[in-house]
Parts: sequence; structure tokens; C-alpha cells
Amino acid sequence: MAASCVHLAFLLCFMIPATIASPRSLRESPADASWPTTFFEVDRPLRPPSGSSGPCSTLLLSTSFGSTFAKPPATAAYSPPRCLAAAGGRASAISLAVLEWHATCRGAQLDRTFGVWLGGAELLRGSTAAPPPNGIVWSVSKDVTRYASLLAAGRSTLAVYLGNLVNSTLPGVYHANVTLHLYLRRAPATRPPPATAPADLVVPVSRALPPNGGGLWYQIQSATDVQSTSVALPSNTYRAVLELYVSSHGDDESWYTNQPGYRNGPFREVTVRVDGVLAGAAWPFPVIYPGGIYPLLWRPVAPIGSFNLPTYDVELTPLLGKLLDGKAHEFGFAVTNALDVWYVGANLHLWLDPGSTTTTAGLTSYVAPPANAASSQSGDPVDTHYQATANRTFSATGWVKSSYGNITTNATQTFGLEYTLTFETLDRTTVARAGVSATDHAGGVLYTEQTRRSFPLGWIYEQGRLTVTHGLDETTVAAGRWWTGPGYRSVRITQSSVVEDEEGGGKAWGVRQAYRYEATDGCYLRNVTSSGYGVVSDHSNKVCVKGGAVRATSAGDGAVRAALPAVAGAGKAAGLVRN
Repeated sequence: MAASCVHLAFLLCFMIPATIASPRSLRESPADASWPTTFFEVDRPLRPPSGSSGPCSTLLLSTSFGSTFAKPPATAAYSPPRCLAAAGGRASAISLAVLEWHATCRGAQLDRTFGVWLGGAELLRGSTAAPPPNGIVWSVSKDVTRYASLLAAGRSTLAVYLGNLVNSTLPGVYHANVTLHLYLRRAPATRPPPATAPADLVVPVSRALPPNGGGLWYQIQSATDVQSTSVALPSNTYRAVLELYVSSHGDDESWYTNQPGYRNGPFREVTVRVDGVLAGAAWPFPVIYPGGIYPLLWRPVAPIGSFNLPTYDVELTPLLGKLLDGKAHEFGFAVTNALDVWYVGANLHLWLDPGSTTTTAGLTSYVAPPANAASSQSGDPVDTHYQATANRTFSATGWVKSSYGNITTNATQTFGLEYTLTFETLDRTTVARAGVSATDHAGGVLYTEQTRRSFPLGWIYEQGRLTVTHGLDETTVAAGRWWTGPGYRSVRITQSSVVEDEEGGGKAWGVRQAYRYEATDGCYLRNVTSSGYGVVSDHSNKVCVKGGAVRATSAGDGAVRAALPAVAGAGKAAGLVRN
């Protein structure tokens, strides 16, 4: 086997790329090549709470991205919309804030990474689609209510970076509009419950623009690379949460498919350090970009999380004892086993005590053993099996004394990875659990939140057919005297994409995706099937039926894996592939 074929993640390169190289093997144009194709990521609509007014919509920026790689971002002056000022200008007047990215591109182009920042705080990171020659159009809507204090703070600068390269082969220029939609509370805004409402202050932990431009994210280029910056916290902080943005590129774009012993293996962990001490971690969701693995798999339905990359919260409240001394502290980021390059950035969400100018805090327990990772390889030289496992636990407890009393906060994280790779198949699942609980001096629960995420990913290649299954299963249970949001919230997404050889050397492809959101305040179902560039069916419902095939429950990882074959098999029923 040639050296370039050692990495099975590149789609068993001696079997598939022969068809990739043939121009007639790709159906690059829909039936009507004069119209752009609408690409989309399956998601739920964002609806404001009852009694809200709006939307009040403001176009923040409209620009084009041609040859923009390593150049400064496009910028625009930002001021809070007039409707917010008319409502008193307070962040608490915002019931829902939605940031909309709408873009078009005519002409062939690759998928590119973009980011949106306000005052240096990252609001959105995503990938563009990989457009066919006839062009594309797509939109992303993200709930940015948690940045309400930033949106209401006053004049600032909006920055948008999209590193695009244009040449005779890839002439596509991306044209983008960024719009903010605000929904406001009709009743006079009152101060929301402490600690669980949007933070009083959002502090960017991002890179200053270098002279040659680029995005505001840190670039992690190796397993030993640590990027950091100094931040001083306000003296009256009583809760702190670090929100992480991460994405993999270059040599590590498809890290999640690496076989053990190749390109540092399939395990990656993003660690957060405060003054060099581990403060928490994130095990990234395996985001597949729209041009990843095999581009036809994601046309027109984009891979899960690719247009709106997920973020990861790290609870820092137990560590406030070392952060409230009035001095600047180093916040650092690293990626275990990283290759060049990872983009990492963060926002520090801080809750401030309105009843005092100074809070005091202390750490009572801290447990952070090293992550465990192991791998093995079968001895069969023909049908080699690779296996890998990893796990990590973290726990910290601390107290904070403020005008709300003496509050003890416990934060925990546990992670696990199972990975198996053979010549024809990949099967991996990451499970991440995070918990935070805050109690008063008498032991009463002020708020508690437990979240479980599962990220299954697999593929199988047989008889000229490649099937990639992808999923996200997230469940959150929350309660307490200060908690006002949904007590239960579950999102379960399964996606199966198929591409296979046709007689005459062409390709047929299609996607089947099921989306289910279920919470104490409502639910939403959506099932989409596509064939080629066309959508065969798209059904949605606001009513969840108990006992459904993809019912959101507290079931274990087996439930997620059991759902995936059924979704993949639906491709045949929809006529996506042929027997």
C-alpha cells in the first residue's frame, strides 16, 4: 500500500479517489444550472418567549470575500439597535437575540472557515459550503442571547473574517450579510435571577490582530504549543464560565478518523489552564466540513455542526479564590496530540455582585488526574483492526462570599472515547458529561445543571457504496431556586449520508437526517431526505409523539448507535441508492 494510503480516513484511497479524479464521476450541476442551490444544516427554528415583541432587525455588515486569506477582517461600527434603546437599553430587556449569517457564492470554491466577533468576543464560527459551479445560497441563525450584556453595552466594532482564495480554478467569491434580530420583553425588564441569566459581562479571550491580518483566534500548531493571554477579573465576580470555540484545520482537519500510530492517533483534547494549572477540558465534537471525507455526501444537506460550530463551557467558579486578587492571570489553551493547526478562542462570562464591590472566594477541593489513553492493533496483516480508548475525570469545589451569601459551587467533568477501525469500517463514540451545582450555606440548591453529550461517528464501505453515519445526542437536566429556564432539554440528531457508484461511471448520493428537540417548554421534530441535489421530503412537527423511533430519553450510548442503522437504511427506501 502506498504511503499516502496508510491513513484509512482518506476513504480507502486506493479504491475511491480513482472516481474522484474523473470529471464525469461528479454530478456537479443540479437540473437547472442557472439557479444557485440552497444548502442547509438541519436545525430547529428559534422562537422568542411568549409575550415578546419583535423582531427588531438590524443589518450589521454586508461585504464580499474574494482573496481575503491572511488579510484583516471586514469591520463595521456597532451601536445597540434603536429598539433596544427605546426599551431602556438594558440587557435584561432582550428576551431572544438571533445572529443571522446569509451568504451566496457563484462559481466553484472550497469550504472556508469564517468567524464573527463583537468587541473581540466571538459570536459565531462556521464553515462555508463547498459550492458547485452553479453557485449556492445558505443561511445560519444562531441564538446569541447569552451575549445580551455585550449587545447592550454601547459602541463597539463588529469583525468578520473569512479566509478565501480565488484563482482561475476556484473563482467563487462569497457575498455575506450579517444581521441581528432582537426580541424584547413587553413588560418592564426586571433584574433576572442571579447566576443563571445571561452574564453581566462578557470578556473576550481572543488574539489581537497580527500585522498580516487573519482571524482573532489563537493558532495551536503542535501538541506542545500553548497559547495564552492575561485577564484581570472584576473584584465583585461571583460566577465565571469560560466558553470555548475550537476548530481543526490543515493536517488535523480529519483527526477523528486517524488510526493509532498515524498523525498522532484519533484522540484530541482541548485543555484550559489558569496560571498553568488545569481548569477544565473539552473533547471536541467531530465536525465534518462540507468538503470533508467525500464532498457529495453533504450536498445539499450540510454535516452536523458545520455551518454553526458547537461551543463548550468550562465552569471556573470553584477557582475564583485565585482569580479575585486584582491581578491579571494567564488563561492558556492547548490541544493534546495536535497537529498544525487548531483555531481556539474563548469568551469569559462573568456574573457580578450588584450588592458589593468585592467578593471573596476559596478552593476546597481539586481533583484532576491525567487523561488516560490507550490503543491496540491486531496482528492480522490483511484485515487489521485498530482500537483506541481514552477517559478523563475532573472535579473542583469552591466557595464564594457575596451579597447573596456564602455559595459553594461544585463542577465536574467526565469524558470517554471508544474507537474501532477496520479496512472497511470506522466506529467511534465520544461521551462527555458535565455538572455544576451551587448551594447556599444551609445546603439549599440554588441551581444545578447536568449535561450529557454523545458524539457517534462511523462509516462503512462495501461494493462501491460509502455510508457515513453521524450523530449528536445532548441531554440537560436543571433545577434550583435560581433556575428559570427549561428543567429538561434534549437534542438528538442522526444523519446518514450515502454515495455509490453508478453504471457508466457516475455517482448517486443522498442524505437522510432526523432532528428531535424536546424540552419542558416545547418540542420540535424534523426529518429530511435528499437525493442528489434535490430534497425528496422535508417534514417538521411541533408535537412530539411518545414512543417515537428517536425519542429523547436518558438511554445510554446504545440507543444512539441503534438508531443509526435505521437512518442509513432509509436511503434505499427513498431511492437514494440502488441494490
